[in-house]
Amino acid sequence: MSGDLSPIDKAKYVAAKRSVDYVEDGMRVGLGTGSTAAWMVRCLGELVREDGLKIKGVPTSTRTAQLAREVGIDVISLDEAKWLDLTIDGADEFDGGLNLIKGGGGALLQEKIVATASDQMIVIADVGKQVDTLGAFPLPIEVIPFGWQTTQALVEETLISLDVLGRNSTLRMNGPTPFVTDEGNYILDLHLNRIGEPRQMAMVLNQMPGVVENGLFIDICDCVIVGYGDGRVEVRDINAGTVEESRLDFLEDDNLFADLGD
Repeated sequence: MSGDLSPIDKAKYVAAKRSVDYVEDGMRVGLGTGSTAAWMVRCLGELVREDGLKIKGVPTSTRTAQLAREVGIDVISLDEAKWLDLTIDGADEFDGGLNLIKGGGGALLQEKIVATASDQMIVIADVGKQVDTLGAFPLPIEVIPFGWQTTQALVEETLISLDVLGRNSTLRMNGPTPFVTDEGNYILDLHLNRIGEPRQMAMVLNQMPGVVENGLFIDICDCVIVGYGDGRVEVRDINAGTVEESRLDFLEDDNLFADLGD
């Protein structure tokens, strides 16, 4: 039941619930990855089942694809969709310019491809993801397994010339073995503490051999929907320059809370 949710989960839920108001019949929608995006997928599934909403969903990971199918969303590939009307995804951090760090769930490559193939990207997040300056959350970069330690050394050496406070990096693990992305790559998490010039950082990292993509999303997000634990929702549209506030009342019989297993 909704009353059993923690304040953080309530914040994620209300942001997700508000975001599906942007989805219209016939749209091709990019479906993000992560705990907040999972709420959004459930909300969309409810609209498909209960209201007859007809959409095509393009997932950004295998686990999102599985959830989307489970809730009744028609799943297609990006190649089939060609271009998307809208992508809704979460973020690990966002700043005042709606620049993001993403990739905590390990799907940053597919997430960035899908987001940039969309007319609009909406980010949903709890208020705790808002920062003045990006970098407290470790910045993920996806690297190919071949020579990853050499790539790691080159990255750390390059960080010396960039505006950051920390320069350590760690290989993301899945138990005793390296975490492997859907594309068969590894992830290095860069512990930078502060990124002074995120645009420069993104460009420099992507020029390095062995680096496939980085988790900085610059000038990609159009709108952030921020959820609060008391049900308040704030919609920040960077293109319109507007901030709108509303409140979502929780319903104890909400269908979304009947099958929570994670």
